[in-house]
Amino acid sequence: MTFKAEDYGIPEHYRHWVGDKAEDYTGPFFFYMDGEHPRTAFKVQAHNCNAHDSVHGGVLMTFADYTLCLGANGGTNESVATVSCNNEFVAPAYKDEIIVGEAETIRRGKSIVFVRCTLSVDDRVVLISSAVIKRIQNKG
Repeated sequence: MTFKAEDYGIPEHYRHWVGDKAEDYTGPFFFYMDGEHPRTAFKVQAHNCNAHDSVHGGVLMTFADYTLCLGANGGTNESVATVSCNNEFVAPAYKDEIIVGEAETIRRGKSIVFVRCTLSVDDRVVLISSAVIKRIQNKG
């Protein structure tokens, strides 16, 4: 299924990454590439919130992982898998807010990529994250 960013109050230059059912169910999430750096966005819905009416930490980590993996594969169809992911929760986010992510690749090796990202709402940082991502080599 393909989703349109503008249906969620996200600028239309963001696009949907097709093919990940878990991300679609949680989000949907959207992205565009700003040079080598992915910019991601998603609108918080009621099903993303916990008992405190703020975004559940697992949802934030899922969105961070999405952002980090886009940083690792450069927005291409290269398959990648998260080896480790460290997250620091800075502030809450709430229903109807749009969370944006910015990723930066620290080092890209032959088989491993080191990436970090920041998730925020306007100027309020919500989560910072860093990861080690494995590049999956296609056999054949």
